[in-house]
Amino acid sequence: MKWLIINGDDFGASRGINRGIIQAHHDGILTSASLLVNRPASIEAAAFARQHPGLSLGLHLELDAGRPGREGSRRSMRAPAGAVRELTGERPTHVDSHHDVHRDPHVLPHVLALAPASPARRCGSLRGPPPREILRPLGRRHHPEQIGVEGLLRLLDAEVREGVTELSCHPGYVEPGYRSSYLVERELELRTLCDPRVRQAIRDRGDPLDGIPGPAGARAAATLTAEAT
Repeated sequence: MKWLIINGDDFGASRGINRGIIQAHHDGILTSASLLVNRPASIEAAAFARQHPGLSLGLHLELDAGRPGREGSRRSMRAPAGAVRELTGERPTHVDSHHDVHRDPHVLPHVLALAPASPARRCGSLRGPPPREILRPLGRRHHPEQIGVEGLLRLLDAEVREGVTELSCHPGYVEPGYRSSYLVERELELRTLCDPRVRQAIRDRGDPLDGIPGPAGARAAATLTAEAT
């Protein structure tokens, strides 16, 4: 059996990104999102999540790569995990991290310690490769041509195997003043995720779209996934 999770990162980073993630869930194929808890739009993102219970909501950790393994790092992980529950009333369904920092061997044990507190998902090995991204960056350059429908379908053909496959994405609307090296690509991703040809192709391939299994249907105890951009 195959399950396909489409996870949107940076939920809470801005109101435009919040709108894009919710639209990609409501009108497209996005099934899951990772929440930044200390951003100006985090409260709005949590409210959107409560209004869309079918959207699996996890924690997107922002860790200091320069201070691995210290007590301050432990506290910096526990506080956001508690904040997700305060904002949404639910435990995060998964934990991932900005720039893949949690895979640092000094940081990993402390991040894993969060897993028993969450009915988190298993999407392959924590120490294995991170989820594939709809847009694959090459060095510092982005390649918008890879974000279109044909590019995503090629990625699905290449990556989806038996078991659980997760694809990471960054949909959103770009607002004035939002600073990032990844801007116009967010709206391109959003259009692709909402394109009806993509959903139909997934149906034709027999790959069920999934979020996070709840306690009654959990396929595994815990997993953490990471963003690679």
